Amino acid sequence: MGRKPPASPRALPLLGAAGALAAVAGVLAVHALPQLPPRWLDLVLGAIAVPLLWLPRARLLGLCLLGFAWCALRADLALDARLPRAEEGHDFVVVGQVEGLPLRREDATRFALRVEQAERDGRRVPLAGLLRLSWYDEVPAQLRACSRWRLRLRLKRPRGLVNPGGYDSERQALERGVVAVGYVRDDAVNAALGQRAWCVDALRERLAGDIAARVPDAHDAALLQAFAIGDTRGLDNEDWRVARINGIPHLIAISGFHVGVAGLFGAALAWLAWLLHPPLGLRVALPQVQALATLASATAYGVLAGGSLPTLRTLLMIGVFALTRLLRRNASGAHTLALAMLAILVADPLATLAPGFWLSFVGVAFLMLCIVRGPRSLLGFLHELSSGQIVMTVALLPLGIWFFGEASLVGALSNLIAVPLVSFVIVPLCLAGTLALLLVPALATPPLLLAAWFSHQQWRLLEWAATWPAAHGYLPAPAPWALLLAMLGAAWLFLPRGVPARALGLLLFLPLLLPVRPTPPPGGFEAVVLDVGQGLAVIVRTQRHTLLYDSGARFASGFDLGEAAVLPSLHALGVRNLDLLIVSHGDNDHAGGAPAVVRAFAPPQVLAGEPDRGEVAAQPCRAGQGWNWDGVEFRMLGPSADEPAAASSNDRSCVLLVTASGGRLLLPGDIGAGAEAGIAPRVGEGPALALVVPHHGSAGSSSAAFLAALAPRLGLVSAGWRNRFHHPSPRTLARYAAAGVSLSNTAQDGAITLALAGAGPPRITRRERERQRRYWRE
Repeated sequence: MGRKPPASPRALPLLGAAGALAAVAGVLAVHALPQLPPRWLDLVLGAIAVPLLWLPRARLLGLCLLGFAWCALRADLALDARLPRAEEGHDFVVVGQVEGLPLRREDATRFALRVEQAERDGRRVPLAGLLRLSWYDEVPAQLRACSRWRLRLRLKRPRGLVNPGGYDSERQALERGVVAVGYVRDDAVNAALGQRAWCVDALRERLAGDIAARVPDAHDAALLQAFAIGDTRGLDNEDWRVARINGIPHLIAISGFHVGVAGLFGAALAWLAWLLHPPLGLRVALPQVQALATLASATAYGVLAGGSLPTLRTLLMIGVFALTRLLRRNASGAHTLALAMLAILVADPLATLAPGFWLSFVGVAFLMLCIVRGPRSLLGFLHELSSGQIVMTVALLPLGIWFFGEASLVGALSNLIAVPLVSFVIVPLCLAGTLALLLVPALATPPLLLAAWFSHQQWRLLEWAATWPAAHGYLPAPAPWALLLAMLGAAWLFLPRGVPARALGLLLFLPLLLPVRPTPPPGGFEAVVLDVGQGLAVIVRTQRHTLLYDSGARFASGFDLGEAAVLPSLHALGVRNLDLLIVSHGDNDHAGGAPAVVRAFAPPQVLAGEPDRGEVAAQPCRAGQGWNWDGVEFRMLGPSADEPAAASSNDRSCVLLVTASGGRLLLPGDIGAGAEAGIAPRVGEGPALALVVPHHGSAGSSSAAFLAALAPRLGLVSAGWRNRFHHPSPRTLARYAAAGVSLSNTAQDGAITLALAGAGPPRITRRERERQRRYWRE
């Protein structure tokens, strides 16, 4: 009898969960790079990876290399598609089609345009992709979804603000394929070129209008538009705040579960057809027809809802399920999820840049791992539903803090009520109303009105829950290792019953509470000049106190830099209490964000250079005011109460001098050369000085005499990238260069951190664009 041949190494499934995780690891390795590898290396790695897929021991390595090569190549091509830097700031004549639903606001209409062709000065420009645009003038009514236009546009590359804890809009632009941003110029060349005969977005726009026409309450109509077709244009910042506090943004936008409900609707229709006409079962098997009906119904709803990432994930999972049914095969939930993930990575690996990718797949993975199917009864279903909300809330808590810096503490309870009501009552009614709008419009009103009533009552409950103490919390920006530990802790918590010490998983969440960096030592301070575009906001921290000097702008569109930049930065830095808010003067780029800051932190004292112009109650700042925090001296140098009224609003700015043992910082607001002459003597002699450059570096400030009197070591400019005022002025830059002052500008560096500790001079310790350096960063 011959020897038994040695067993071959066990091969992991190429398209299983391990393979999907290996491919994701390769993609994540690309996203961690400060710059992309050369394109030839992507091709070489891809060529090496393909043969490895057929070697059982090297299969996972091959998938990891393939994920890396494909993501790097795809990112390289996407970045190459952006508007060339040499073309920034110029006018282009572009022909393209409106993509998505235009957002009409008080100050402007915002929309996306898919480029068909572009010209500059009569020559063709190789520009292709998506443009994110604003139209500030009176917008023609023809600007609708799927309409084609010829427009004169002023364009630049997509560039965002970079702050501690702020949202990365440059990453979002890459993920969504945005190649340039800009605005429509008033020109005779602007003209509508017609409308596509049929387009999903045009249908969505029509349905949104039909829903609004049938639901009297505008807010209820906005909620139904979101539930039915994924149109969130009618929801404002306050609505999203209530949603975030309750942990339900995934329910307002179309979630994967809603798509699943639509799929079940198709399966129910197939079952009803077989019930009414049993002979159909002699020709085609019901399970196969139900699988196709589920896929068709879910796909139709997903497309109508805008095709978000959770929608696509669910459609892919339903597609795998339908395929296995048609082929009479079985596929586990984990295998189905892995195939959906691999399909998304093949189609677009840059989708992994979106928070929705991780929230969607991680959430479903935890549900599959932790929820054990109970008895098929109402009690078992309710147990699974409640357990699912607890699992999702805890499992996604670390990711929510990582991406958004916040966590809903009432999310499990809110979702326990909202998920069944939205998924099994509101969404089915919306689907029935939408279907009626398409087929028999006269029958659409009753289900829509009923859905509106349920939505209204639910929203009242959510608004009430949002007022609960400690319903919502912000945490410092976590380190990557803290995120990993918290995710392991979540997995440990939900291990099967019988595993000892499961509660110890909670301990792994504790590093999320740690601040990213320690507070300044006694006698020292840290100042962070935030990147708020053409405006100013400076956080000054001592060991136990925090001051905010100015708060950025708020625009008529509702975009508030206090909300979007200042508050996330304060939370990311671990600031829990704001001791003082100083609004230098009443101009919007300094004072616009103040109401948002006051609502969030309720500082016990607010000082303002022009208290009568502000929207928040404030006391006037005056020369001579002073205080000491943790060994650091704060002294107000201007404006003076006994001097005549300043010639301009800018010269009435609060001027603050912060002094530590090793150096000083001067915050002069927007004062010009006239006020500088009075301020310079008050600064006096002292240790090395850092200066926030007055009035963003305008030509009428930072006079040569002012610089000679102060002799600053460092100058910090807060200005917008390619701003229309051309700040800082070349003449001002020349004066600083002649005085030997080193300058740093938020437009180039993002937020700038200045540290003064001990006997050393002031020094810049962090530049956020450098610290958050990634290959997609401008």
